[in-house]
Amino acid sequence: MAGPLAGVRVVELAGIGPGPFAAMMLSDMGAEVIRVDRAQYVGRGSGASLEVLDRGRRSVGVDLKQPAGVETVLRLAASADALIEGYRPGVAERLGVGPDDCFARNPALVYGRMTGWGQEGPLAQAAGHDINYIALAGALAHFGRAGGKPTAPINVVGDFGGGGMYLAFGVVCGILEARTSGQGQVVDAAMVDGAASLMAMIWGVRATGSWNEELGTNFLDTGGPEYDTYETADGKFIALGSLEAQFYAEFLERTGLASEDLPLPSDRSQRDVLRTRFTELFKSKTREEWCALLEGTDVCFAPVLPMSEAAQHPHIKARETIVEYEGVLQPAPAPRFSRTPGEIQRPRSRPGEHTDEVLAEFGFSAAEVATLKATGAIA
Repeated sequence: MAGPLAGVRVVELAGIGPGPFAAMMLSDMGAEVIRVDRAQYVGRGSGASLEVLDRGRRSVGVDLKQPAGVETVLRLAASADALIEGYRPGVAERLGVGPDDCFARNPALVYGRMTGWGQEGPLAQAAGHDINYIALAGALAHFGRAGGKPTAPINVVGDFGGGGMYLAFGVVCGILEARTSGQGQVVDAAMVDGAASLMAMIWGVRATGSWNEELGTNFLDTGGPEYDTYETADGKFIALGSLEAQFYAEFLERTGLASEDLPLPSDRSQRDVLRTRFTELFKSKTREEWCALLEGTDVCFAPVLPMSEAAQHPHIKARETIVEYEGVLQPAPAPRFSRTPGEIQRPRSRPGEHTDEVLAEFGFSAAEVATLKATGAIA
């Protein structure tokens, strides 16, 4: 383990979505992450966990409905820098592995909690998904085209951007503070909070009066024809982002539009005229022909690539942004470090695959492990 978080030890109570993503990020940066899977999953798959999100961690199988299973997790937490969980508020406490239970064993522990609505508030106990959290946070209302309806940007804004990434950031911040104070604390990472935080710039623009809450009418939400996607002659798409005057001027020059009498993008009343002309323009060539003309210039241009094609793009390949690991295409660890680079530590583990070796490293004797197995507390 050579990443910037080498030497950090994290216990992950297995969940779905944003919690595993946070654990993946921490592992990619060199942390030793031990995933606690349900003992019931051992030998029959990993439940709802996914191939890429589960990378980099070893797994122990524990039955948290048994006192001995609870004691096993508390002993793991006693030797960890952080623990992360993604239960509904109050569930960890009922199981006996809540913050106070863990702090009693390890006062310097950082206890990371991942929820949609947060640990308190009127909606704290309600079920929800990414689409609900970003809707309430004021984000979803601004994804979509004029005259249409809000469109969910898959689940990257709430689950992973506003959720898992903020949990990982919070855990690292907590660990840094604990190394100074000697005291742990709870990190309450809520997807609704993170999604709102991701909208910080838009809130700032709104405060200046430059953001219209009407869907698809602003400079970053496809309101302007110079910041939009267009279909090409072969039925594929390109993305144009010529917002600034110098980039827009280069776009006009390189496409031959500079000689035409076109309205300015700032003239809202003439946006449809420009959009119609740009639509005609981009349908006159294939996507590859437009790439040959515009890619790598200051036009602010890119082809719209599905994942399969993105992995093969020369820039993505040169930077090894998407890598093949154990036969699976997946994103490489990010961000990058010049001296202590992150790396994928290991492929996805089967639930309970490393129970014996991990417990031995955490100080459990062979007799204790045998007893726990016999009672079904571990698997």
